[in-house]
Amino acid sequence: MRVLVVIMGVAGSGKSTVGAALARRTGLVFLDADDWHDPDDLVRMSRGTPLSDEDRQGWLDRLNQLLRRHRDEGAVLACSALSAWSRARLTDGLDDVRFVLLRGAPDLIRERLRLRQGHPVGPSLLPSQLRTLDPPNHALEVDVANPPEVIVDQIVAWLEDGSHGI
Repeated sequence: MRVLVVIMGVAGSGKSTVGAALARRTGLVFLDADDWHDPDDLVRMSRGTPLSDEDRQGWLDRLNQLLRRHRDEGAVLACSALSAWSRARLTDGLDDVRFVLLRGAPDLIRERLRLRQGHPVGPSLLPSQLRTLDPPNHALEVDVANPPEVIVDQIVAWLEDGSHGI
């Protein structure tokens, strides 16, 4: 399977968990957008300060270059990609990138954020992320209440189906 897949959603939706599991299942490279943030932005997020589009520009440009390097063999990228602007910048010059939106009840996601350790984004940023979320038209939307292996099954079936409306 040679495809670029972006696992997107708000913080705490399970992007890294699902993305890594999908990459293992499909044999694709797994890339975590969190690994490419500027250190200053990580500090700001850990203090509960949302990033602006201007703050995200360099990060999204780095991720775009990363996707371009992997376009021939395919990759799975875990990335919030909450707005149409950020997805356009992320995929600039790339054809046929598939988006999977992890959605869930805000209370479930808030609890996940409260329980996780060692991540700069906590529950205080969830309201701003939910306000920013502008779902793409042709994304597969999956419920994060399901176990990761069920979500990966849904994604693989969708990718194999080929009727993505893109």
